[in-house]
Amino acid sequence: MRPRRRVRVKAVLLAFAGAGLLLLAFAAFAEEARSAFRPCVDPNNLPFSDAKGEGYENRIAELFGRSLGVPVKSFEYPMRMNFVRNTLRYKLPGQDYPCDVLMNVPAGFDQAWVTKPYYRSTYVLVFRRGTRMDGVTSGDELFHRFERADARPVVGIFDRSPASVWLARHGWEDQARVYHMLSADPADYPGEIVAHDLLQGEIDAAVVWGPIGGYFAKKSGGRLTVVPLRSEPGVKFDYEMSMAVRYGDRETKALVERLIVEDKAAITAILRDYNVPLLDERGELLE
Repeated sequence: MRPRRRVRVKAVLLAFAGAGLLLLAFAAFAEEARSAFRPCVDPNNLPFSDAKGEGYENRIAELFGRSLGVPVKSFEYPMRMNFVRNTLRYKLPGQDYPCDVLMNVPAGFDQAWVTKPYYRSTYVLVFRRGTRMDGVTSGDELFHRFERADARPVVGIFDRSPASVWLARHGWEDQARVYHMLSADPADYPGEIVAHDLLQGEIDAAVVWGPIGGYFAKKSGGRLTVVPLRSEPGVKFDYEMSMAVRYGDRETKALVERLIVEDKAAITAILRDYNVPLLDERGELLE
């Protein structure tokens, strides 16, 4: 064999050896990444998550951990501005990311790589039982019953939510008490609109995302009524919800999507335990 050809063959063999070592390194990294399930969660945002692990995101993460046979290591950060940048995308030089999975995002979320949806819910109207709101079973019923402007209830809503558009389209914008979805105070949480202000009588009703209304209605011990709202022209109330990973993290995305399929029944049981209104693909309420 000529010397130049021997050198060329040796270079090829070294390249294959290097590629093999690189593959082994990637495999070792992947194995290390699977040593724990690492969700990014808010420490004070029930019914979704909290520091005690009492939210349904926490429960589903624990379910996934058991399915994988690994512990759950949550990274907690208040869900305020730049939540994704400070959790899923946060990485210091020489260190790993603090977490890998967002447990609950809209299917159209564009700040991360979303998985296939795992449930669908809708906004709800919530009010105290034993008041003039009793008997309201739909949005149309609400507007029909309280046609007179001077008799209309005060409705708590979040800013930049479908509820604000909905009330404005029906000429009820003056009845809205607007709350900020994102508070600068990490001690605040969106569920307070129902858990405190509605129960204390500061507002007559609230329009909130279904999981919030359903959870705090259940916690109220029967003091609150929940009415799921239907989407209508110009106002979309129902949304599919997914999980999400970092863009390009194909392995974690495939893993989470497999768990969503394999643990579907258990996930649904958890959501029902939290009184989340669940819809089918046609937008009909699942009983």
